[in-house]
Amino acid sequence: MKILAFTPALRSGSTNKKLIVRAAEIASQNGAQVDLADFHDFDMPNYDGDLQEKGFPSGVLKFANRIQSADGLLISTPEYNFSIAGNFKNAIDWVSRINPQPLNGKSALLLSASISSVGGIRGLWQTRIPLEGLGVYVNPHMYTLGRSHDAFDAQGQLVDEKNKITLEKMVKDYLKFGKAVAEMR
Repeated sequence: MKILAFTPALRSGSTNKKLIVRAAEIASQNGAQVDLADFHDFDMPNYDGDLQEKGFPSGVLKFANRIQSADGLLISTPEYNFSIAGNFKNAIDWVSRINPQPLNGKSALLLSASISSVGGIRGLWQTRIPLEGLGVYVNPHMYTLGRSHDAFDAQGQLVDEKNKITLEKMVKDYLKFGKAVAEMR
């Protein structure tokens, strides 16, 4: 199974970046081919239909191609103002205009790390909406990591054993789910 793993978090010290690296490692250790992407590679302007008429920006095409070449998605997204990260929503809006639609029929596992005690869950619920609307089979379980500023050691490893075990189980379960979805295609 080929997985595209990324976070729309751009800050170098983002705990969502640390979380997606951990999740990608678990997926790889369990047989998945993982393409761990840096969202900076997908730099794109705000969606504008006039720009689209001139052709899709290169960052949009790069993102769409990486999605298209994957069976599933591991996404660790920050929560911005109780909702979806704006740059990720913008990327979804751009990619949704490509035909054939690259997200349609893919599977996804949503994760979030946040300094809040609820771990970004409100943003994950908002992130599900456009993904499911575009035909993504979003895993029913989502992983949230609250108080993430204290959750990692200096090497970027999760310090709490319960968090490690939960993340590992969730990624392994997602791989089974993702394989089932890929076999339906």
